[in-house]
Amino acid sequence: MTSLNTSLARSDKRAWTMLIVLTMLTVVGMTVVLPVLPFVVLQYVSHEGDLAIWVGILEAINGLCAFLVAPFLGRLSDRFGRRPVIIAAAFGAAFAMALFGIGGAIWVLVLARVIQGLTAGDLPALFAYLADITPPEKRAQRFGLLGALSGIGMMVGPAIGGLLAAVSLQLPVFLTAAVALVIAILSIFLLPESLAPENRIERISVREIQPFGVFKEAFGRKELRGLMIGFGLLALPFGFFVNNFSVLALDSIQWGPTQIGLLTAGVGIIDILIQGVLLGILLPRIGERGVIISGIVAQAIGLAGLAVVASIFAQPWVFIVGALMLAAGQGASTAAMDGAMSNAVGDDEQGWLGGATQSLNAAMNTAAPLIAGALYVTVSHAAPYWLGVALIVVAVIVVSRAHIANTAKKDARTQDAGAEVEAGARGVPVAATDARS
Repeated sequence: MTSLNTSLARSDKRAWTMLIVLTMLTVVGMTVVLPVLPFVVLQYVSHEGDLAIWVGILEAINGLCAFLVAPFLGRLSDRFGRRPVIIAAAFGAAFAMALFGIGGAIWVLVLARVIQGLTAGDLPALFAYLADITPPEKRAQRFGLLGALSGIGMMVGPAIGGLLAAVSLQLPVFLTAAVALVIAILSIFLLPESLAPENRIERISVREIQPFGVFKEAFGRKELRGLMIGFGLLALPFGFFVNNFSVLALDSIQWGPTQIGLLTAGVGIIDILIQGVLLGILLPRIGERGVIISGIVAQAIGLAGLAVVASIFAQPWVFIVGALMLAAGQGASTAAMDGAMSNAVGDDEQGWLGGATQSLNAAMNTAAPLIAGALYVTVSHAAPYWLGVALIVVAVIVVSRAHIANTAKKDARTQDAGAEVEAGARGVPVAATDARS
């Protein structure tokens, strides 16, 4: 029995280590291209004034494709395991980014984003993988740790991309393709399967892979409804920021790829501090609900700052503070929401949930660049950000009334109670354990 437990512990440690490596590589690969993306697109746009629209169209196409396939890929991982889906998604990303780097015409970029979206199964599978290897009371914290590691990736990736852009605009794109290929190879040879055969579903129904059917079931569950609504309301304004901030930086404060890359690296540092350090402190004290609401408020403040930059006070320091506040709040609230939603479903539904949340996120990412681009061009540069503030205010109201089990907080209380019992058994006064905590 001891030998079996030791073997399982080693397997879990290896799985967690590989999950860390794959997450970091995935984020590095995704963010290397951020500083150069609008400049690559600009090469194939007839008029510079159309840049925001074309960047929005390309991201919307990617989001639409991911929206359609995420439930299928998530449920596929519930049926056959997480590993095959992660491998296929990595190969798809490698091919798509290589095609994007080759370019040659705007339609080639469109095709590359279609392929990228149709093979975007890594996020639902990684979401489910973490849930498979983590007990419920630790999931929010581990989602936070992965967020912190993503912060490291966001710090390293854009910095590399900004520096490589000085050599060639295409170089960061090809590096992204190479990183995806490395992920596929590592997953083939080193990634253990996390989903036990007894936890796999026997068949996949059409209703479970059709996005609107998945949404109907998810929103119909009391324990998921408020969180899913809040998740969607937050994803839309953050999508405005992700797809538009480099254009805003170029137009309002005349930044180039290097400055944009350095700011994105700063966002990574904030993610490390918030999700890697503060979440571990805050979750046991204020629970998932407290962390989520605090993070949402921080996002509202950050978006308001960016709106001010876009309208009346175009100062780099305001842009920097706003972006960092938005990123800090988004990282904290997302990790806590992921943990809370994961704890609300069974072990054989983690892929389904990952597909549902990623499909919803993809739907918002499809709409966000189109809305942001249209408002930015036709109304004002500040319009997408003020709309984002309004949506976040609604999200605060919805989430504050949502059904959320503060699992991390309850676990901390259980541990404290256990410590008191243990101390009493040893004859140590309870007051001593209270003083220690």
